[in-house]
Formats: sequence, structure tokens, C-alpha cells
Amino acid sequence: MKVAIFGAGAIGGYLGAEFARAGIDVSLVARGAHLEAMRRRGLVLRIAGEERTTPVRATGDPRELGPQDYVIIALKAHSIPAALDAIAPLVDERTTIVTASNGLPYWFFETPGVSYQGLALESVDPGGAQRRRLGYARAVGCVVFPATEIVEPGVIVHEHGGRFPIGEPDGRRSERIETLHELFVAAGFEAPIRDDIRDEIWLKLWGNLCFNPVSALTSATIDVVTTDTGTRAVLVAMMDEAAAIGAKLGLRLRVEASRRLSGATALGPHRMSMLQDLEQGRPMEVDALVGVVSELGRATGVPTPIVDTILALTRLRAKSVDQRRPAPH
Repeated sequence: MKVAIFGAGAIGGYLGAEFARAGIDVSLVARGAHLEAMRRRGLVLRIAGEERTTPVRATGDPRELGPQDYVIIALKAHSIPAALDAIAPLVDERTTIVTASNGLPYWFFETPGVSYQGLALESVDPGGAQRRRLGYARAVGCVVFPATEIVEPGVIVHEHGGRFPIGEPDGRRSERIETLHELFVAAGFEAPIRDDIRDEIWLKLWGNLCFNPVSALTSATIDVVTTDTGTRAVLVAMMDEAAAIGAKLGLRLRVEASRRLSGATALGPHRMSMLQDLEQGRPMEVDALVGVVSELGRATGVPTPIVDTILALTRLRAKSVDQRRPAPH
């Protein structure tokens, strides 16, 4: 069983290291100094009070690997469209695409019988390129709950969590989802098979929608953002707007906002991924996490004044990062 992880950053590298330790035939696709460090000394994972160095097969050229049984896409959502040509050599008629990025996956409204079936979202899949190139039939969902961070090239720190719910878009119990579950479990992860993976994806976005941009705008860790009176009120307002959209879409939230906020507070002084990107001068997932909810509000006729305000502020904040980034030569 051949597995490729495309985007071996903080989460992809964490998965890849544990898959390799379990003896799974896994390959990591990465680039730059992080790739070179993994090739030179293996991937270093700091977890549970110890440091593990694991030799991994890592490449910057997917053509070296050939078609895979599973391709886990662990890129930031905004990076996926530009990576489609590079992903193509990994895919043939037997390949399963595992979407493991924040936000909504490209197939989210392709599932037969769902509300707003066929809805095209530019914030998710500009021009529909992912749907054309990857296809609905190949896709299964994966929700990422662990928190990890690259602290230097080839070195990943695991902060908490090991849970990756997975599921078929239509909720059926297929052979390929069972096999994927077995791979995750063999590597030491929790990977419950969900018959409502779309709801699980929406639940994750419900938090990311507000936790990430407010954290980036304030430079505050998640425990502060969720307990400060002013920012907590903003979070609740954004979650209320998104919950109204979800109701229109037929999506269920299995927890109340207060419980979702309490769960985030319990993470302690964790720096959300958007804040990490801001501090490192990397592109931020603004459209994938915030713009998508604004776009869905327009599509469903649900007003989103607070989401739209935070979106405008975060987009401007992201521009300041883009302006600081050196121009390519």
C-alpha cells in the first residue's frame, strides 16, 4: 500500500514521521530547506517529552514516486491550485485523494443529494480546477485536529492531539475508507470513520473561521482570544452567523458555541496557524477560512456583517505580509 503525503509541513510531516515509524510505505513531498533537512538527517519530531528522529523518503519531485494508492493533501488550502500539476504524477485510476487541509474541500458540494449541490465556491476552488483535475469519485475527507509547528527545517513540535476523523463524502462504509483507517491506527493515530464527515469538516471550520483571524489580528494566543471579553464577543457573533448559514445548508453542529470555545481555551497558549504564518511572513489562509463563509452567506442569503468586517481587516493585514515578502527572482 503506497501513500504519498503532498505537503510535508507541520501536519504532513507529523503524519509522515509516524507512518514511517509504523513501517508504512510512505513518501513525503516537500520543498526548500525543510526538504533538504529531512533528506540529510531524517525528520525530527518532538512529542510527549521526547525527540524522535525518523528516516523518511522525501522528494521535491513527485514524478520520482509514480502513482500511489493514497495521496494525502496536507497543503495550506490556498496552495493547492498551483500544486495540481505536481500532484498529477501521483494519481491514476486506483488512487484515493485524502483532503486534509483547513476549510472546505473542493468536493464539499459535489455529494449527490446535499443542499446546494453543485455550488461552486471561488474561495475554495478557483475556476473549478480541483474538481476537474482530481474529481469527486477519488475523494475522501479527513479532518485535522492535532496542533503542530515547524520550529526549524526538518524539526516539528507536536503540541497536542492525535485525532484525524475520516469519512466518505456520502457517508458510506467503503473498503478504501476502512483501509485508510487501518493505516492511521497502525501509525498510532485516532481515525474514527464518520458517516457525517461533512458535518465534522463544518465543525472544524466553525472554529477556524474566527479563532484564526482574530488571533492574527491581535497577535494573541488562543486561550487569550477566547477569554478576553471583547474578542470572545466577536468570536460568538461570527459563529452565530456561520451557524445560520450551516442551518441553510443542512449541516449539523453537534456542540454549542460555548463548548467549542471552552475546548479552544483548554489548548492553552497555542499560536493559531494564521498567526504562525503572519509571524513567519508566509501567505495566510484568509479566503479558505473566512472568505468562504462570507461567500456562503451571499449564496444562501444569510447576512454576515461581522464575518465580512473581520475578513476585510484580515485581508489588509495579509497584504502587509505580502508587501514584506521578497519578490521572486
